[in-house]
Amino acid sequence: MRHGQWGQHFPGRGALAVLVAPGLGAAVVLGVFGLLVGSFANVVIYRVPAGLSIVSPRSSCPKCHAPVRPWDNLPVVSWLVLRGRCRDCGAPIAARYPVVEALVGAVVAGVGWKFGISWTAGAEAALASGLVMLGFIDFDHMLLPRKIVYVDLAFVAALLIVAAAASGRWGSLGVAAICGAVPWAFFFAVNYVKPKALGFGDVRLALLIGFGLGWLGAAYAFLGFIVASVLGSVVGVALIALGRAGRRTAVPFGSFLATGAVATVLVGAPVVNWYLAMAHLSH
Repeated sequence: MRHGQWGQHFPGRGALAVLVAPGLGAAVVLGVFGLLVGSFANVVIYRVPAGLSIVSPRSSCPKCHAPVRPWDNLPVVSWLVLRGRCRDCGAPIAARYPVVEALVGAVVAGVGWKFGISWTAGAEAALASGLVMLGFIDFDHMLLPRKIVYVDLAFVAALLIVAAAASGRWGSLGVAAICGAVPWAFFFAVNYVKPKALGFGDVRLALLIGFGLGWLGAAYAFLGFIVASVLGSVVGVALIALGRAGRRTAVPFGSFLATGAVATVLVGAPVVNWYLAMAHLSH
């Protein structure tokens, strides 16, 4: 297999329909869009685990139930202007809301910096945004809602199919499919043998992550799962050492999977390129 099929290489960027080249301009444009997605992410994180509609009713203060005015719903800015309090009753608004908005905005901006504004950027931004939502939900509820996983997978798949059609990189799409199927099968086997050790939500999530990272190259998919495993192990050992958890304490592994995947999209290239260089020199 050629070097470019495993790492992140984009020959013929014009063929990839890059509307804006990677760098600051794309980061700013996608970052603003990411802030808006972050505002929606807060709705998803709160409502989906509770079985509520994400469409209606309008967002409102949980204490006085006053509807949030459109001008009070600007990502991050409105929270700062209101000093973290409801305009009507003065009840505090959790700092987590602007944190989620800023986080999604920063992640999507990072995608723009790395991939420009392109079909690949759209797919990786959709992947990362969905993973932020899933990571927070799993941390809060030890739950990875299938509707979020499948909807995000559908968005990522649709964008990558268009990317493959625009660039002729159908082989990369095939690699992505394999990178999704292999970890899904492995996680499925673990869940089947020991369901208490790994929930089925993690099985679904493995498919999404493997597919989304696999488009960048098989090495990226592999790195994403390695980073997640290391993070989970380090945090688990630290919690045990501090007496905050035991060996059988359940941990939100989906949050670590999400973190590992997002980190790999944004900063995984140096590690992948180093590994590929070492592998090339060893032959």
